Amino acid sequence: MQKGQILRVSSAASAELGRLSSFSGRPGHMYLDLVEDTSGEGWLHIRLQSGNLDGVPIARIDGITVYAPSHQLQMLRGLSLNYYSDLSGGGFLISSPNGYEGCSCGAGFRLSKTI
Repeated sequence: MQKGQILRVSSAASAELGRLSSFSGRPGHMYLDLVEDTSGEGWLHIRLQSGNLDGVPIARIDGITVYAPSHQLQMLRGLSLNYYSDLSGGGFLISSPNGYEGCSCGAGFRLSKTI
């Protein structure tokens, strides 16, 4: 992770973020925030939108700047964003550091119950 970056972004994720931001009319700017799952079990899922939406920069790679709300910076610290694609589709995956439990969908996490 580059100095000052909160979120690690893989090259595959960077390429897809670049594609999405170009199609949206806000090239080079993507906004990532965490949305609480409605199950009430503490799951948080990533949501990506184009633009900066008054967020603070958390990562920059290959001409793409990822922004996030300042109140979520601590929860985003150390996470890694990746992208996969295959014949059935594709999607973003989030990898979390120790202390977080990953969701089976790959796009979410929650604080581990063992901590």
